[in-house]
Amino acid sequence: MRVIPEKLFFKIGEVCEIVGVQPHVLRYWETEFPMLAPQKNRSGQRTYRQRDVEIALRIKELLYDELYTIAGAKKKLQAELRESSKLKIFKASEPSEEIKVNAFPEFAPGSLKEATYNSDLRNESNLNCLAFDSAETEIEEADTDVNTGLYLDQKRREALRKIATELLELREMLRQNPLY
Repeated sequence: MRVIPEKLFFKIGEVCEIVGVQPHVLRYWETEFPMLAPQKNRSGQRTYRQRDVEIALRIKELLYDELYTIAGAKKKLQAELRESSKLKIFKASEPSEEIKVNAFPEFAPGSLKEATYNSDLRNESNLNCLAFDSAETEIEEADTDVNTGLYLDQKRREALRKIATELLELREMLRQNPLY
């Protein structure tokens, strides 16, 4: 696996060197793979982002190493991108202990501030949960929204229940796997 330099934008020559293909191959891939879409600057030159370089590397891997056809590689890449976007939405990455300590040394494990901070978070979380539970009860009991005066018909009540259920599930997920 090639290391991609830490840059915001790359020129086509740089991308070709990283990926290991000729410029005409890269331009052809742009026509076949809609997810590989570099921006063009004012002079019309392609400027590739980090994500474009990653996609180009994956395309090369699918075509050259795994021997996919263009159509097969396109389907596989679309499925992978769909799946990775779902994962980004639902799974927040846990920062490493080293990052936590270096970014906020005063909150390092075992420090007084860390203990106080975690205690404050738990207390605030519990208060929010109690407030949420009482709000859920109010949704079930009220026919009219006190704040807006809107009548809650069956459809709106069901929508609110669904949102409440999803929020409760999210709360449980956060309780089981806290960010810190």
